[in-house]
Amino acid sequence: MAKKGAREKIKLKSTESTEVYWTMKNKKTHTSRLELKKYDKSLKKHVVFKEAK
Repeated sequence: MAKKGAREKIKLKSTESTEVYWTMKNKKTHTSRLELKKYDKSLKKHVVFKEAK
C-alpha cells in the first residue's frame, strides 16, 4: 500500500463562469486557500480561479 502524504486533490473554480480545474496541493506548506489566474475555455480568456471545497 502507498503512504498517505501531505498532498491532496483540490478543485479550482472560476470566478466568472462554471469552469473547474483539478490540481494537487501540499496542505503542510500551503495552508491558505489557493488562488490562480488560469485560462477559462468557455470565456476564452484568463480569469481568477479560487480553491473550492
